[in-house]
Amino acid sequence: MLNSKQIKYLKGIANTLQAKYQLGKNLISENNLDLLDKALTKNELIKISIMKGFDLDIKETANDLGNALHAEVVQVIGGVIVLFRKNLNNSESKIHLPK
Repeated sequence: MLNSKQIKYLKGIANTLQAKYQLGKNLISENNLDLLDKALTKNELIKISIMKGFDLDIKETANDLGNALHAEVVQVIGGVIVLFRKNLNNSESKIHLPK
């Protein structure tokens, strides 16, 4: 569980990221989850944009993605979701969270 200082730190990093991943009308498929899982393993922090034709509630979808991917929802703004999952191998960790 992230504390408020860590969330603020991650939001600052997320501001500089481009949304490289998108969810659209096809909702959330196994392929999408696999792609996002690999992205979280590699990058730890990812930004996902939601297309206009998306029918589900974005906050619910963010929570569902977080649960499915064992990740923390850092932020949901408009049609953008930011997820974080710490790399368990500390030597490969890219983001060092403040305490």
